[in-house]
Amino acid sequence: MGRLVHFEIHVDDMERAKKFYGEVFGWTFEDWSHYAGMPYFGAMTGDANEPGINGALMQRQGPPPNPDQPLNGYVCTLGVEDYDSTEEKILNHGGKLALPKYALPGMAWQGYYIDTEGNIFGIHQPDKNAK
Repeated sequence: MGRLVHFEIHVDDMERAKKFYGEVFGWTFEDWSHYAGMPYFGAMTGDANEPGINGALMQRQGPPPNPDQPLNGYVCTLGVEDYDSTEEKILNHGGKLALPKYALPGMAWQGYYIDTEGNIFGIHQPDKNAK
């Protein structure tokens, strides 16, 4: 079985990244640096009784992605209850738009953003009426 059980977001500025993900998505963090031997903070993304996974913010070990480079890795997409208010929080906390909101007809609203560390992520609001 190859089920996804953990993610890592590479960051340049740990405090800035913790603030961004904490204020926009309500994540909390635990210092796991002693396990990793570098700045590494476990990210608790929600209630353990709900679907989803936890991950971590880790200190970037190389250069950040270039602004227009093709994606070289995975994109994490976060489920949200209210697309528009989440987008507003993202932009107000230093995130940038990568691909505007669009409909996945009969399923959801989807869009992509760039976090304060230059990483791309998506948000997804289920909505059977999306079109």
